[in-house]
Amino acid sequence: MYVRDAKNREEVWLLDHIESMGLDETAFRSRDYVVAIDEESGEKAGFGRIRIHKTDADSGAVCELTSIGVLESWRGQGVGAHIIERLVEYASDEGFETVYVLTGDGAYLAQFGFQRIEESDLPAVLRDRLADKREGIDPDAVPLAIDVAEFRMPDRLRKAFKHAPEGRDDADETESPEDFGIDPDSATYKYDTGQ
Repeated sequence: MYVRDAKNREEVWLLDHIESMGLDETAFRSRDYVVAIDEESGEKAGFGRIRIHKTDADSGAVCELTSIGVLESWRGQGVGAHIIERLVEYASDEGFETVYVLTGDGAYLAQFGFQRIEESDLPAVLRDRLADKREGIDPDAVPLAIDVAEFRMPDRLRKAFKHAPEGRDDADETESPEDFGIDPDSATYKYDTGQ
């Protein structure tokens, strides 16, 4: 199992799963996502995103962890934990010292070191985003934050991630039109026959 940057051709797959899981797709860009892949089958197991919000010139930008999703058959295997770890590492590499999360599921994130903060401590752009999230997809959302240097991965999640569950079907590695953002039911094709 490993986590890598999402590819452009995975846009439809990402959007389908974001929608089916009821996650936030605001300002969607596939290049902001990472995808967890089972190296034996090639099956996609989960995904997540770092969203960078530009702010006024004085404070620069802030980093938000959002849209973390793990396919149901992969839950409990440490996939979400490793997606979060990869995104926090990315934020650190980009020079962010703090990563914010706006979620109703703060207990899961607490095991990594995320802590609830007061809404008044949020940067203004995230206070507005929190209000939008509460009105839309997550009425119980609260602000959490972590200093990237304080992130920790519980050993049990690191071990779980190394082993895929037995009895899984092999993933179909054939590329389909959907992999490239094409809806085969509505697309028309034009071929140059050379005549």
